[in-house]
Amino acid sequence: MTDKQLRVVLAEDSVILRDGMVELLTARGCAVVATAGTAPELVAAVAEHRPDVAVVDIRMPPTHTDEGIRAAVEIRATQPEVGILVFSQHVETTWAARLMAGGAAGIGYLLKERVARTSQFVDALHRVAAGGTALDPEIINGLISGRRRSLVDALTPREREVLELMAQGHSNRSIATQLVVSERAVEKHVAAVFAKFELPSTEADNRRVKAVLTYLAESGTS
Repeated sequence: MTDKQLRVVLAEDSVILRDGMVELLTARGCAVVATAGTAPELVAAVAEHRPDVAVVDIRMPPTHTDEGIRAAVEIRATQPEVGILVFSQHVETTWAARLMAGGAAGIGYLLKERVARTSQFVDALHRVAAGGTALDPEIINGLISGRRRSLVDALTPREREVLELMAQGHSNRSIATQLVVSERAVEKHVAAVFAKFELPSTEADNRRVKAVLTYLAESGTS
């Protein structure tokens, strides 16, 4: 991607910040083919210009809530070849997870106050445009924590009981005795936990240990 001029659509509702970013990117050899102050303008500009990457702010007019990242999700769904770099002062892990639902390739999410140099930002643009990723560590941590919560929250009360006893070191037979159920029933609950935690059966991985580690991380007891 560095062999050609990077084509960028820039979405930012602050006119002063938008103009400043255009100057900075142009000075760094990028071609800002269009700018947008609203989410509909962003979607239209990307459809018209087919840029290498779109820079998106999360909160845009009229409500200044999540219009920008909603537009990014729409662009991702309709034009997956366009890189998306979310550039915001807000951490929105729920929408970030939705944006990356089909994979993180060609996705970036940087926090404005943590980008110390223009070169860092431009490098991230090139990386995203080339199909790579550029994620702030705070976003990664939020996504991991959110994923853990969603995984454990998906368990039924009985599956939670089984997992808690697994974390205490009980075998399936011991769990069956504790819960006064058949060992076969426990095996089914354990299999359900593995499935919901997306732990495939492989010779190299101990799914029981991984399931317990996920439980401990979520419960804050690790």
